[in-house]
Amino acid sequence: MTSSFRSSAEALSERIKVSFEFFPPKNGDMESQLWESISRLAPFQPDFVSVTYGAGGSTKQPTLNTITRICDETELAAAAHLTCVGSDKATVDAVAREFQAVGVNHFVALRGDPPEGVGAAYEPHPEGYANGAELVAGLRAIADFEISVSAYPERHPESPDFATDIDMLKRKVDAGATRAITQFFFDNDIYERYVERVRRAGIYIPIVPGILPIHNFGQVARFSKLCGASVPDWLARRFDGLEKDPETRALVAAAIAAEQVNDLVERGIDDFHFYTMNRAQLVYAICHMLGLRGDDAGSVGAAA
Repeated sequence: MTSSFRSSAEALSERIKVSFEFFPPKNGDMESQLWESISRLAPFQPDFVSVTYGAGGSTKQPTLNTITRICDETELAAAAHLTCVGSDKATVDAVAREFQAVGVNHFVALRGDPPEGVGAAYEPHPEGYANGAELVAGLRAIADFEISVSAYPERHPESPDFATDIDMLKRKVDAGATRAITQFFFDNDIYERYVERVRRAGIYIPIVPGILPIHNFGQVARFSKLCGASVPDWLARRFDGLEKDPETRALVAAAIAAEQVNDLVERGIDDFHFYTMNRAQLVYAICHMLGLRGDDAGSVGAAA
C-alpha cells in the first residue's frame, strides 16, 4: 500500500459516521445477545445507537430498561424510538419525559405501524398525534431534542404517490426534525433518485441511508413485500441454494452489504445507519471494511 493510498483510506475512515439500531430483548438469552452486540460494536464510536419501541407502547418498559442501561453503563449516545399509534398525546408526552429523565436527548419519531402489523389499516387515536409530523411538533414542545424521522426511497406503502410522501417528510422537517433515516433499500440508484426528489422539494436535512445486512434472505424478502421495498433479482440469485449453508450465506451477506456501502461512499455518502437485528458480526465486518477501527477491549463497562 502506498503512503498516498494509506492517507486517503485514513481520511475516509475519519469522515465516515455510523449509527446502530437495536431492539429491546424479550428474554434473558436475547438480552445477552443484545449486550454482546453492543459491546462488540461500541468501539466504532457510533454517532448514536437507537432502541426501537413497539406499537402502542407494547415494549415501553423493555425499551426504557435498555435505554437506561446504555446511558448508565456506556458512553454511547442513546436515541429512543417513539411512536404515537394507539396512545393519546398525554401518554406519549409522559413517555418522552421518562426517556428524557434517564438521559435521552434524541428521539426517532415515528407514526408507527398498526397493532395488527404492517399492511393493516391505520387509524389515529382520537386524542393522539395523527402522524409523524404532529409527533415531532409535540416533542419540540417538550424540549429542544434532536429528532430523527423516517424516509422512504420507494415511498411509504400507504402513500398514493411520491409527492404525498415527500410532502409528509417536509411537514416533519417544518415541525422540527433534524435528520431522516431511510427505510432499507438494496438499489443505490433508488436512494440517489429519492434524495434528488427531496432536495428539489426544498428539504435539506441529512437523509441517512438505512442499511440492512441480510441474515435471513427469506425473512427479508417477505418483510420487503409488506413495507414496499424492492428486492432485485440479482440479490435473490446471490442467495439461491444457500438455505442450508449458513457460513457461506454470512459471507455472501457481508459482501453484498459492503458492496452497497462502498458504492454509496463513492457517491459521496459518509453517514450510515445500520439495522443490526441485535447481531454484531455482519455490521462489524462492514464497518471494518470501511476502515473504521476501535479498541477491541470495548467500552461498555459492566456490559462487556
